[in-house]
Amino acid sequence: MRRKIVLTISVFILTLIFSSLAFAAEEAADVSLKMWIAITSGFGIAIAAFGGAFGQAKAIAAGLEGIARNPGAQPKIFIPMIVGLALIESLVIYAWVISLVLVFKL
Repeated sequence: MRRKIVLTISVFILTLIFSSLAFAAEEAADVSLKMWIAITSGFGIAIAAFGGAFGQAKAIAAGLEGIARNPGAQPKIFIPMIVGLALIESLVIYAWVISLVLVFKL
């Protein structure tokens, strides 16, 4: 559990560091800064897509396993699972929107 918290905090701090570079860019920014904006946008969306896909896979596997063990609990498992999947997907969409904002800032 502690390892997950440390990893989450590390990713958050690195995101803040790299995004501050991207948002500090001005109209007359040099090519290297534009390159870093593109690279961090690409990494950001890749990490978000991987994390979202992994989270959705685990959620679906756990939900279907619960339904398979107790078919009578299907209505109590299915709806929260769909809501959870929508929330996971929304985080990936937020990362995509942020990447688009950064790329179009170039």
